[in-house]
Amino acid sequence: MAPAVPSAASRIAVVTGASSGIGAATARQLAAAGYRVVLTARRKDRIEALAEELTTAGHAATAYQLDVTDRAAVDEFATAFKTIGVLVNNAGGALGADPVATGDPADWRSMYETNVIGTLNVTQALLPKLEASGDGVVVVVSSTAGHGTYEGGAGYVAAKHGAHVLAETLRLEIVGRPVRVIEVAPGLVKTDEFALTRFGGDETKAAKVYEGVAEPLTADDVAETIAWAVTRPSHVNVDLLVLRPRAQASNTKLHREP
Repeated sequence: MAPAVPSAASRIAVVTGASSGIGAATARQLAAAGYRVVLTARRKDRIEALAEELTTAGHAATAYQLDVTDRAAVDEFATAFKTIGVLVNNAGGALGADPVATGDPADWRSMYETNVIGTLNVTQALLPKLEASGDGVVVVVSSTAGHGTYEGGAGYVAAKHGAHVLAETLRLEIVGRPVRVIEVAPGLVKTDEFALTRFGGDETKAAKVYEGVAEPLTADDVAETIAWAVTRPSHVNVDLLVLRPRAQASNTKLHREP
């Protein structure tokens, strides 16, 4: 089945958390698919550099500094559009790996604010613009953590369960309207920053996450999957796509080479 070509009314794709990793890779994929990408993130220098890269390559890209947890800023951002075709809710992340008994409530709150409330803020603000396009797509980049638990991950797991339920409920609530809701749930993805951020910059702890795993997923693997799901014909909805490396059978079953 050939990928759908975005119509003029639905050619804008907004990607949150586009400064690195999956978000940046997704922006590149959607730009290559013919979308005019709007890159949002807190790190202005990163998204401006990516916008310049894409523009130099002949694509259309705009950078917009945005903190998705700031509702007033999100609402102001939304006023720039009459219609958009795609929203990729990618902003999120994990902090810490402590058990429930000693987990830092501040970390839990931060993860919930970014992964759930941030997704809610941007989705609410842009949903009318998506519907106005006549063929909108909301993508929620969750995680396999949103579908199963593991020790030391309760705060992140709780947040990603929230993101999963948000996507699932939204799909029920807007059925019959011209907006698809897609959830992509990656497993073990090796990026430059995810594990390093989770462990407060501790490179040794971050490296152990991927130790012995021959081929974890890459940001490009996930981005290609997102672009594939988005570019299905408008009557085809990929409700939920779980993506793992071959070496990972579940959140707690991972093959590591000696």
